[in-house]
Amino acid sequence: MKLIEKLLKEIEEEGQKTRKMLVIVPDDKYDWRPHPKSMPIKDLALHIADLPTWVTLAVTTNELDFAASPYNPGDVKNTEGLLALFEKNLAKAQADMEQATEEQLEEPWTLRNGAVVYMTLSKYETIRHALAQTIHHRAQLGLYLRLLNIPIPGSYGPSADEQGL
Repeated sequence: MKLIEKLLKEIEEEGQKTRKMLVIVPDDKYDWRPHPKSMPIKDLALHIADLPTWVTLAVTTNELDFAASPYNPGDVKNTEGLLALFEKNLAKAQADMEQATEEQLEEPWTLRNGAVVYMTLSKYETIRHALAQTIHHRAQLGLYLRLLNIPIPGSYGPSADEQGL
């Protein structure tokens, strides 16, 4: 299996797991946060729904400069809109990934804010970073939902809720 095929498979599998978490974000808790230093659940869920765009950025650009393009994941009013945004971003990421080449994945990609460079990775590493961020923030969302007493779906096996524990 070639690298592009492996990445597409991983994007699809993580997309399925992410969808299961996003679908249970309650509309009436969008302003809720577990701690004053934590972001509201809406902002966290929006970030997760936006993360597939980083795959698109990796294969269609050479950098993201926050000074030139401030981060704006969009806005949604409810979970239906959140899922629509996620599905649109995921489909675009998959389509862009299908057009990528193995050679292109070796090219450098930079994240910066003007003159301040946060990181320069290969485009492959940038995609893996986006997937790792998705997994990280999805787990964070799981904690938020757990604190709201919402049953959590399993990601890499059944959750305690699914096992009736």
